[in-house]
Amino acid sequence: MIFATGNRHKLRELRELLPGVDLQPLPEGVELPPENGDSFAAIALTKARAAHAATGEAAVADDSGIEAAGLGGRPGIHSARYGGDRATDEESLAKLLREVATAGEERRAAYVCALALVEENGAEHVFEARCKGRLIEAPRGAGGFGYDPAFVPDATGPEDGRTMSELTPAEKNEISHRAAAARLLAGHMGAGEAAPTTR
Repeated sequence: MIFATGNRHKLRELRELLPGVDLQPLPEGVELPPENGDSFAAIALTKARAAHAATGEAAVADDSGIEAAGLGGRPGIHSARYGGDRATDEESLAKLLREVATAGEERRAAYVCALALVEENGAEHVFEARCKGRLIEAPRGAGGFGYDPAFVPDATGPEDGRTMSELTPAEKNEISHRAAAARLLAGHMGAGEAAPTTR
């Protein structure tokens, strides 16, 4: 199955989350369409359809991001380029934290992931999941990517103040939005439980 992404971090994570699936990167020369949809699901489906059309193989695509409650759900579907088209992850994160700081006391946020599957016969499915938590004022941790250094998930418990970047890969794969969506996908495919639990 083709994973329609150019993000090597996402490819590595999804391979870990779907250990029974032969997940292949997008072939060289295959370009994905602009992300012009109005939802995570719509954008993921557009990418999966393009990969399926180009290769004839079953294809899965991810669209994910973070929604800050104090910003009315921004950056949402614009998470990947929130700091600008050429911005680094660190620059996009810095912009988000600046805006959240000026928006008031609300620091609740949620990661959202939509995984779209286009099967070899063209059948389409979308699996969406969320990971709720809060944004801290300054980034911490060396793991993860994107907004992970400032996101403290609820799922680790009220006494655990670690960010996503401070969790082990196994811990993150147990609770993340992408892990939850991958479990739904794995269940549909009959691939068994994704990302075996470690706690």
